Amino acid sequence: MKKKRFLALMLVFTLLAATFTMGGCGTGNTTSQTNSESSYDGQLVFDHAMELQYAKLFSVEYYKGGYKLLTITNRDEDTAIVAKQSKILLVPEGMSTPSGLDADTLVLKTPVTNLLVSSTPVTSLMNASNCLSNISQVTYDKDSWYIDGVKKAFDDGKLTYVGDYKAPDYETIIAGAPTLAIYSTMLTSKPDVAEKLKELGINYILDQSTYEENPLGRVEWAKFYAALCNEEDAATTMYNAQAAYVDTLSKAEKTGKSVAVFYITSKGKLYVRNAGDYLTQMVNMAGGEYIFSDLNTDKTGTQEMNIESFYEKAKDADYVIYIWSLGGKPSTLSDFTGYNSVLSDMKAVKDGNVWCTTPDFFQIADTIGSMINDINLMLNADANTTELTYLKKLQ
Repeated sequence: MKKKRFLALMLVFTLLAATFTMGGCGTGNTTSQTNSESSYDGQLVFDHAMELQYAKLFSVEYYKGGYKLLTITNRDEDTAIVAKQSKILLVPEGMSTPSGLDADTLVLKTPVTNLLVSSTPVTSLMNASNCLSNISQVTYDKDSWYIDGVKKAFDDGKLTYVGDYKAPDYETIIAGAPTLAIYSTMLTSKPDVAEKLKELGINYILDQSTYEENPLGRVEWAKFYAALCNEEDAATTMYNAQAAYVDTLSKAEKTGKSVAVFYITSKGKLYVRNAGDYLTQMVNMAGGEYIFSDLNTDKTGTQEMNIESFYEKAKDADYVIYIWSLGGKPSTLSDFTGYNSVLSDMKAVKDGNVWCTTPDFFQIADTIGSMINDINLMLNADANTTELTYLKKLQ
């Protein structure tokens, strides 16, 4: 009997212990559910901000529950068609929109699909971040593209050309009902198009990547577009690979070789890259010295220059990088010097150091680190090297 009573008491203690254990687990589960993503439904509780190395014109903030707030700082010149800041709140599937948002904050569900993209560099960044499938409309036709993935998307019927950004086919755009349109700042020069988009209820933002001070800041904009598509990891991997090129080159000795970067139009006008432009910074980052280092140091883009002024400064440049896609398109060194006779007297021409950018140079923004590496390879190349990935020597 005593043995049976002992076993009965042991059973009772075991059951009580199990009850307390389950009660503890139950308390833990309740706490877990309180802190789960769904418990933040309809609330904006800040978690952290995206880490950025060089980009200064956008930010991404992450909130509990999977919400994201994306902000673009637009140029003053663009405020005729957009606010000084463009804000997008991304709401995860199954979550509701928080109240109290600013009236000008655009609210979209993630991942954002069915995008209209009117920028080849933006498309390249998205393609490199596993986001190409999120684009359905573009303003460049298939023959304009050098990106294989984009060409295939056209062939597969996944991309639709909606006409040039200056005069788009609004009926085609409406039929596709894009969730969001992403334009370059060239849209500012076409306020009638911007106004029509607003009239049709098509939300748009302006890509500001071209105005980042550091060339890698342009590449880092991939993270902004990846945030729309929930592909931040892919964008970060791509960016880190490009940044690694620059990090390696930053530890190398400068070559001391000077470089002129320019192009000549079919009408004979000559344009030189400003010293503040990202391409001239790429030259410096590659170990070279931009020959027009004092030309508009606070400006991006180009400056028109007469041939005499150009020659006076550039005649002793060790290398020429001629922008093939923007100007006349020489196939040989003879074609190049045919634009103006004074070009034949340049040191770079006499030494056989005239290089052209490849046709895709300005279309692909996700390989800027590789392009900087190519410039370094050019500066250190022997006479037998005639072609790199993004540069080709004229002979």
